[in-house]
Order: sequence, then structure tokens, then C-alpha cells
Amino acid sequence: MPGYKPRIKEKRWSIDYEKELIKTWEEEGLYKPSLDPEDPRPVIAIDTPPPYASGKWHVAGAAHYAQIDMIARYFRLKGYNVVVPFYADRNGLPVEVQVEKTYGIYAHEMAKTPEGREKFLSLCREFLDKAEAEIVNVWRRMGCSFDYWRDGTDSPKYRVMTQATFIELFKRGLIYEDHRPVRWCPRCRTTLAEAEVEYREEEGYLYYIVYKLKDDGRDLVVATTRPELLAGCAALAYNPDDERYRGLKGKKAVAPIYGHEVEILEHPAVDPNYGTGLMMICSFGDEDDVRLFNELGLKPKWLINPDGTMRPEAGPIAGLPVEEARRKIVELLEKEGLLVKKERIVHKIPICWRCKTPLQIIYRREYFLKQLEFKEDIKRIASEIDFRPEMHRRKLYDWIDSISMDWPISRDRYYGTEIPLWTCRRCGAKLVPEAGEYYQPWRMEPPWDKCPECGAPKEYLEGEKRVFDTWFDSSISVLYVTQWMRDKRFFEKAIKNALRPQGQDIIRTWLYYSLLRVYQLTGRRAFRWVRITGMGLDPKGRPMHKSLGNVIDPDPVIEEYGADAFRFWSAIASKLGYDYRFDENKIKTGRNFVTKLWNLARFVSAFPEPEEYTLQPLDRAFIALQDSYLEEVDEAYNGLNVYEPISKLYEFAWDIYASHYVELAKNRAYNRDSAYTREEQESAWAALHIMLRRTLIALSPIMPFVTDYAFRKLYGSSVHLQRYPEPVYHGEERERLAGIARRVIELNKAIWGYKRERGLKLSQPIEDAVVYAPKELESVLPDIIAMHKVKVEVYDSEPPAGAKPVGDGFYILETGVERAA
Repeated sequence: MPGYKPRIKEKRWSIDYEKELIKTWEEEGLYKPSLDPEDPRPVIAIDTPPPYASGKWHVAGAAHYAQIDMIARYFRLKGYNVVVPFYADRNGLPVEVQVEKTYGIYAHEMAKTPEGREKFLSLCREFLDKAEAEIVNVWRRMGCSFDYWRDGTDSPKYRVMTQATFIELFKRGLIYEDHRPVRWCPRCRTTLAEAEVEYREEEGYLYYIVYKLKDDGRDLVVATTRPELLAGCAALAYNPDDERYRGLKGKKAVAPIYGHEVEILEHPAVDPNYGTGLMMICSFGDEDDVRLFNELGLKPKWLINPDGTMRPEAGPIAGLPVEEARRKIVELLEKEGLLVKKERIVHKIPICWRCKTPLQIIYRREYFLKQLEFKEDIKRIASEIDFRPEMHRRKLYDWIDSISMDWPISRDRYYGTEIPLWTCRRCGAKLVPEAGEYYQPWRMEPPWDKCPECGAPKEYLEGEKRVFDTWFDSSISVLYVTQWMRDKRFFEKAIKNALRPQGQDIIRTWLYYSLLRVYQLTGRRAFRWVRITGMGLDPKGRPMHKSLGNVIDPDPVIEEYGADAFRFWSAIASKLGYDYRFDENKIKTGRNFVTKLWNLARFVSAFPEPEEYTLQPLDRAFIALQDSYLEEVDEAYNGLNVYEPISKLYEFAWDIYASHYVELAKNRAYNRDSAYTREEQESAWAALHIMLRRTLIALSPIMPFVTDYAFRKLYGSSVHLQRYPEPVYHGEERERLAGIARRVIELNKAIWGYKRERGLKLSQPIEDAVVYAPKELESVLPDIIAMHKVKVEVYDSEPPAGAKPVGDGFYILETGVERAA
């Protein structure tokens, strides 16, 4: 129509606009946070998960980080200085295992010399650089507003902080060295913490083995899955309530093959229904053995080497790998007539979290961080944290309750933060330097001229070759983000509003260890909020793994549908805390929504935005209804939820604003026949802009591209610099006005339904009927009549006789016969 041509000339949305905006945002430095403690804005520090840079993200991983970005963008709209960094977790087993597989090498062989170790570290760095670049490209293309910190967990900057925490806790006596049984991976050749142990079901055998009672040579049959540990058997136990073995307490039995005597005792931990009800207590089949050896004061015998072979103490099976040793000892038992039977079973075995090798329990001298004495403290501070959703708090408590040993933090690996410690070979003193530098004891001169304890020359000071458990690094990520050690004033400001977003699969590791470490170092809770997401699944509901061939690369998906469409799926895929499936149809819906928003913005761009106006009844009603939606969206965002906001905003923008309000206000906005006053027309213009502007702002955290591009075209600035929309109406007035809008929507649907029943197009008039509506809609009738081309009247209490209902409180009185065109 002449005079009302869209200012937005582009008729179609193009994915290329997303790429243009990425460059624009970077040039403008739009999302750079302030680390200045003098900045008057409140700080929200988002402890963004530093991902293991051991491979490119699949769509589920990308969606997780997109959600984190949505929360960051929302808090910016609320006026916060949001610190949301991205840096990679580049320490630990994941990258080492990947490098070993990629290059066909074995780290322990390669790193025997300092030169070989340096070469291995170099290969790890090269691998990490490539993997990190791929990850960064993914989140940048998604439009994530992270502040890219190139100093990851392997940087001297981060490692200085990690080592400083060790030095402090060591001096306070919270870290100690001890020789004790630990979970050990024979392939990775390193100790694992309880939180790093995974389990898988595996077929095996329960072996029924004959022990001889020393007194009378009577047979005692014991069932075990670990006959290769017979040499380490220190006792047999039965439940005190088991009548079959009453009277055996205190007697001795003779171990088969090895001939040593073992004590028979009672213990309530024995399950009388497992096997024969007699249990071997061996060093060490599982954690129960470890606990019972400690509890009963038994002397353990070390049977398994670090390489997974049997030690000389294993006698006839010495030198064999564990699985082979098991087969060999079974053959010997059968030959001696000491194997009654073997029973096929399915049981869970512990495996390495990275290489999936079955784990063993061996004796090792390791460094441990005290955690058992802090269990109740961590549960107490966890109770002060706002968990979203609440249901995942129980998983943390259950894990804390299950912890049975202090945390072994030393690892016999290479790509990690080195333990900053030297040992004096003369007096055995453990020496830690002053904090503030990055120490590599395996390659550095000691920072003392002589042993501070005994005066031995520095040549006697041997540098520690081990590194920290990777979680010892990652667990202080929130301290890194909040500038602990670097800016005390900023730290005090930022730590109050720290947010941890993470997956449910690492509650027992990253979340728990972070709470423990921050509490030990600062005496306070690590986070104000914890946001837990579910697991990302393929379209069939399976976790994505290369072995299943179901890994979906996000790049081609984003290139086909656009980042906004991908982010739409990420937000609407599931409610917070629940698993979410990849669904291409939802991405297509997101693409259609982008098109809808673009068309709406282009339509509204045809009309000027008046500076002064008096809103008409229909406009007030729909703005009040939007107020209600925006308030619900605000509450959901503030609850760290993106599912509810995208659901509500999609419903309002498409089903209410576009389908109802725009159609109702269109005639008044164009005013083709001058049927409306200038005041009525400008009210429509104002309302169209008010609702579009507020919709774009509220949607911008989830769909940052189309909202920003349209906002810049219409209003001359970035949508991401705006504040979250304030309500226009409040209280009872809002409820009354929003109620009118809802009733108008119901009436529209009733009239459209009536037209469909009669075979009429929705734009056709109804010339032989009168619509009756409740009196509450009297003020908005002109727009309804103009839209539907039907006579509408109101009734007080009852519609006229003969009128038939077409909805809740709506009626149509037919006055003649009309044929469909």
C-alpha cells in the first residue's frame, strides 16, 4: 500500500545474516565482561564447564553450551555484569588416551626420559590445539557470547593456581602421603579416585572352592569370583545368624594350593544367601575386602603388579596377567579335586573411566586429600545452594554418603599439573616451595640450595614426577573465573553470585570436588546456583557414541537450518534436568519460527513508531496479555529454565501476536478508507511496535540472530544492549485487560470455526448471521467486526432466542441462508 512500504527491504531471512552478525558482535566487543571491582553492576560469574578438548562436540554437547549462553544473555538483559568465559580443560587422561590411540604410542614407554616426556607433552598440546579450535568454531557459529580465555587448565596461569592450592592444603595438613590400597588401571598405569570408577556388567563364573578345616580335615566350600587371589586370603567369614557354620568361630582353615592357615570368624556383613554363605576375605578383591582388612586388623598380601600381572607371592600363577592367572588357578584346583563346581553369573566389574580396562586394587604410595571428615560440612553447604531442578540434589547427597576413603590426588601420568614437591633422599623430608610460580619438579632445579630439614646438598632433593588428578585442577574452576588470588575485591563480589551449569553425569566429580575444594580453601559455598541438565541422546533415545555410529555433527545441521533454529531445538528439547533427544523436526519448527519472526518484523517496519499515543481498548488488552506472558518468561529464565521461555514466547509470538492481534489491528494500522481516527491508527502502530519490540528482546537469549538483525533494522541498536521488558499494566487492571484479550481470542476461534463449518474462507463475510458476545467485549467490537466482516452485538445476561452456542459464552443467530463462495 502506498505510504506503508516495509523499511526492512529483505523479503526473506538468510542464514548468511547470522555470519554477518558474528563478525559485527566481535568488532563491537559486545559481550566483553568487566573484571573491574569498581563497576557498579552486580556480577554473575558463570562457571562455564571447560570441556575436555579431546574431540569435537556432537549436537548434544553443543546444545548444552547453547543453553548456558541463553542464561548468560538473559542475565545481561537484567543488568548484570556477566562473566561467562570459555576455556578448555586440557589436562588429564582423556587427551593422553586419545594421543596414544592416534599415534600408536604408549606414554609410559615414551616418557621414561625427560626428553621423551617433553615429546609426549608436545604431541598432547598439538592434539589439544586442533580439538580446541574445532570446539571454539562450533560455539562461535552458534552465536555463544562466551569470553574466550585462551589460558586453559594447562596454562601456567591456571597451573600456578592449582599448585598454590596444593601448597596451602599440604601446609595445613589436609594433604598427606600414605601407602594404602587404591583402585588402579593397569593400562593407564595410574590410581583412580572413587568418582572415576565406572562399572559394566560382564559374564563370569562363581567358583566353589574347597578349604579344609584344620581340626578334622572337614571340607568347607567357599564361593568366589576371584580365585586368583587365594594366596592373599587372610580369613573366612560367615554371618552370625547362619546356623550352618555355628561353632566354627575362632577355628582355622587351610587354603587350597597355598596351604597357609586362615582364621574363621563371624561378621554381619556376610550375605548368607550368596554362594555357600562363607566369604573369602582376600587382599584385595573389592572395596569390601579393603574395609574388612582395616576393620579386622588383618595383614594384607600384595598380589598384583602395576602392570596387571601377578607378583611372586602368587606362587604357581606368578607373572601371569590377572585373567590368565584366574584360568590357571582354576585348572590347578580342578586337578587337585578342590573345585566343586563353577556357576555362570552376570556381575558388575569396575573399569577405568577413560580406557574401560578392568581395574585392580593394589598397594601404592599416593598423596591423599582429606575428604571423609568434611562429608557433613559439604552436605550442609550444599543445602544452601539453589539447585535447578531440585531433584538432582539427592544425587549429590547420595554420592557424599557413599564416599569411603580420602581422595587420592596423585597420578602416574604426564599431561597434567605437576605436584610441586621435592623429597630429600637423606632425611625423607617432603618439601613444598612458596606459592606463586609454576613448578615442574621433574625438569627443574629445586628452589633450595640444600635441604631445609637436614642440610643435605641440593643433589639429594628429588623432584616429584607425578601430576594431579585432573579433577584437582577442574574443581577450582570457579575460583579461576572469579579471580581468586588475583583480585580479592572482585572475587568477593563475584563469588556471591556464582552459577555452576553442568550435566548430571558429573555431579559426583566436578560438582562434588568443587564444593569440597572451595570450602576447604575459602570456608564458603562455591555457588549460589547449580543448574543440572540431562543427557543428550540420539533420535532413538541412545547416548551418542562413536561405537554406535550415532554421533551427529552440529556443523552441517547449523549450516542447513541456521544457528537460531538449532538453538530453538536446544531450548525446547526437554524440561530442565531431563534427558533431551535430537529432533530434526523441532529444528525445522525453529527455522519456520525464524521466518515467522522475520515476516512479523518486516510487516511492522511498514509503520512508524509514534512517540505519543493513546492506546485503544484492544491494544491495551493484548499488551496486558503480553505482560502476563513476559512475567512468566522472566520467572522461568530467572529459574535458569529455557524450556518454559521458548514455549511461552513461541506461543505468544505465533499463536497470539501474529494469528490474532496482527489480524485484528491490521485494518486500523493501514486505515485504507480513513474509517479510523488518527488516534486510533497510531494506537495500532504503537501496539504493534511495543509487542514486537518486547518479543524480540525476550527471545534474544534463545534466538540471538534474527532478533538482533530485526531489532537493528527497526530500532537502530542491538537487541542485546536492551533491558528485559518492564510490564505496562499491573495487578487487577492487568488481569481484567488480559482477560479481555483471552476472550477475544476465544471469539476469533469460534467465528473461524463457524466459517469452516459452512465452507467459507476465513476472510469472507457472514452476511446472514449475528454474533453475540458478552458485554465485557463491547469496547473491542469494532476491530472484531472489521476483521471478520460480521455483525457482532453484545448481550447482558442471555442471548436472543434461537441463537446457537459457538463457544463458551458466544452465540450466533442465523437470519437467512448463505451459500459458500
